[in-house]
Amino acid sequence: MSQGSRSARERSRTGSRKVAVVGVALSDCGRVDDATPYALHAQAARRVLADCGLPRHAIDGFASAGLGTLAPAEVADYLGLRPTWVDSTSVGGATWEVMAAHAADAIAAGHARAVLLVYGSTARADLKTGRRTANLSFGTRGPLQFETPYGHTLIAKYAMAARRHMHQYGTTLPQLAEIAVQARANAARNPEAMYRAPVTVDDVLSGPVIADPFTKLHCCIRSDGGCAVLLAAEDYVADTATAPVWVLGSGSAVSHTAMSEWEDFTVSPAAVSGRAAFARAGVSPADIDFAEIYDAFTYMTLVTLEDLGFCPKGEGGAFVEKGRLTIDGELPVNTDGGGLSACHPGMRGLFLLVEAVRQLRGEAGERQVRRAGGGLPELAVASGTGGWFCSSGTLVLGRG
Repeated sequence: MSQGSRSARERSRTGSRKVAVVGVALSDCGRVDDATPYALHAQAARRVLADCGLPRHAIDGFASAGLGTLAPAEVADYLGLRPTWVDSTSVGGATWEVMAAHAADAIAAGHARAVLLVYGSTARADLKTGRRTANLSFGTRGPLQFETPYGHTLIAKYAMAARRHMHQYGTTLPQLAEIAVQARANAARNPEAMYRAPVTVDDVLSGPVIADPFTKLHCCIRSDGGCAVLLAAEDYVADTATAPVWVLGSGSAVSHTAMSEWEDFTVSPAAVSGRAAFARAGVSPADIDFAEIYDAFTYMTLVTLEDLGFCPKGEGGAFVEKGRLTIDGELPVNTDGGGLSACHPGMRGLFLLVEAVRQLRGEAGERQVRRAGGGLPELAVASGTGGWFCSSGTLVLGRG
């Protein structure tokens, strides 16, 4: 056993073992009419093992949500896995950042060695074929029973919050539209993005209204697709085919369920999760080279940028102007095109981690982010949001 391996094992016994993302992969995405969600899970899982070069038997931890009666047991069984550490946390779009944080903690403590996170959905295909209908709300039980009868749909909750920000801080619709325009500009450089044709602010503003003030292009697309992320202990890194991306810090938070219990519509739980993640990583927002942010709606991007500390509260509208969020901008955001243009098959948070790792490894091709001088980025933040700003998970990732 090498000295480095002995040191890694010693750190695992003291609960301080370093954790890296050693593999990432996408399944087929976009329009996938001939696959089941299980097949997309399996495809992404096979591809992530091919990406990192580890054998399947190396996986002893598994995390999954959103599929099966007994997730993750049912999905693990389908994949032929028998994990000894599992997680089925489900907090909406933030699920995967929270799961990744749980997995990193478990690996650092020696409770697992390699944890697979995998997701797959055929939301678009299921709607197209009538296997499901569009969901306007998350249900009518519990606290939601007091809002659902009044037509307070999921999108209406985000629209209401956006209107509050506009009223309180003077944020404008053209500023929100800029987020959609710049997401599409990034998607234009991503051959895997579902929509790549450029759009303008006027295109966004003139589209059909979905929920005031959101028009169609303020809202995420609906796609099929899946992806996988494999986290592993530092002593596996020497055996992997790709450069490690280290998990430097994480944070999570939940805020509210009913809108009536949300103290401030202009503040998301990312204000808590982001602060914790940056503090644990020992970095500040100023150190970050690019950000991957959950963007089911344009307002989510704007308010999360504020709450992560990239600009003061209320100044997000001005911050997102002038191309700042594009690949070549001051703070590239959602470099693959995000949920607004690349893909959005449901709980999109895991896709944020895939794109962040690809960027840090220098594998993003035409959309590759570069630091001043042409070097690869060093630090990234991925921040997922669940529900209607009900939950948040934030990770800071760094290149080896």
